[in-house]
Amino acid sequence: MQTRIMGTTMPVLEIAMGPGEQVIAEGGDVAWLSPGFGLDTSTRFGSGGRGGFMSGLKRALGGGQLFLTEYTAPREGGFVAFATDLPGTIRELEVDAADEFMVQSGAYMASTPQVEVSVGLQKKLGAGIFGGAGVVFQKLSGAGTAWVQLAGEITEYDLPAGRSMLIHPGHLALYRAGMELQFTSVRGVKNKLFGDSLLLAEIHGPGHVWLQSMTAEKLASAIEPYLPERPSSSSSGNG
Repeated sequence: MQTRIMGTTMPVLEIAMGPGEQVIAEGGDVAWLSPGFGLDTSTRFGSGGRGGFMSGLKRALGGGQLFLTEYTAPREGGFVAFATDLPGTIRELEVDAADEFMVQSGAYMASTPQVEVSVGLQKKLGAGIFGGAGVVFQKLSGAGTAWVQLAGEITEYDLPAGRSMLIHPGHLALYRAGMELQFTSVRGVKNKLFGDSLLLAEIHGPGHVWLQSMTAEKLASAIEPYLPERPSSSSSGNG
């Protein structure tokens, strides 16, 4: 199996596979692929090889899809490609017992069959932020390779033991599982969502964190003024 990441602002992940090799991804996320692939959709994929409906349910609770699709390369091999949803970057992660990761919901792209994708953390942050849904992280564990899409430009930090950072929850894209994560309200900062306080994530070392410069919420807010207004139901009924 060989991979290459093509493009800049809206990159594409291309995975070239030998005969019978397999990769797992969320259904419908494929951009293009060579002919002859076997496709199978089930709740058992993304469970690290353990299978079962409960694994799929845990993944769905983490903001992912209940059903994942398995792509199996034909006898002559082939390739499959996945495109990002937002401007940003694609990162390849090697997952094993010593390196498990927490990735923000929606960032998971694909993985090899022995990687488990499950709910890692859910936190309700209040009615204003993220539409009241809070913040959700998926856990990548097991053994194999996973690919994630991170929004905007990426800044990485290594936090030693005893050190911590305060981060807006939407900018915390990826961190190593096992790091302690708390949420704290910082007073004295005028915030349009929380009045005179700002809710931040506080992450503690030791461990590595990946921070993204863009969030889906900020991108949506930036383009909203340029979207055409929807006609009201009352005006559309007049004629």
